[in-house]
Amino acid sequence: MRKISIIIGLCVTVFLLAACGEKNNSEGFTTADVHNPMTAEGLSKKDAEKMPVLTFETLEYDFGRVIKGEKLSYSFKFKNTGKSNLIISSARSSCGCTTSTPPQAPIRPGESGEIGVTFDSKNQHGEVNKMVVVSANTYPVQTTLRLKATVVEP
Repeated sequence: MRKISIIIGLCVTVFLLAACGEKNNSEGFTTADVHNPMTAEGLSKKDAEKMPVLTFETLEYDFGRVIKGEKLSYSFKFKNTGKSNLIISSARSSCGCTTSTPPQAPIRPGESGEIGVTFDSKNQHGEVNKMVVVSANTYPVQTTLRLKATVVEP
């Protein structure tokens, strides 16, 4: 019984190691395109040129004057101007009044996408500045998007 367990364990290990070396996943993206942004500083110039580049049309949006209680939405449009697949791992807001929806699928070089952001002015007043921090496999790792509004009583 113990020999069978060892043999099964070895077979599973060999299978997993073979799967790790697989170049393509079911969506046709290559795993070679994914770079670790935490080690991007140590990349050679040649390797850095192969990384994805997250280029936003704008990094800031001003809703202007809004009535307290309104829910407002805006889509930050971007393009991958780099040379490998862009993977957005998160888009975190600075408070609970702001939510974001980043794309889940990798963005190929030359393709565009958007990050939808919703701001709830219910518990806000006066000049409001909110941030959404986008983390991706880029250098630098984080990009900060800003939302502004002037919240007034109805």
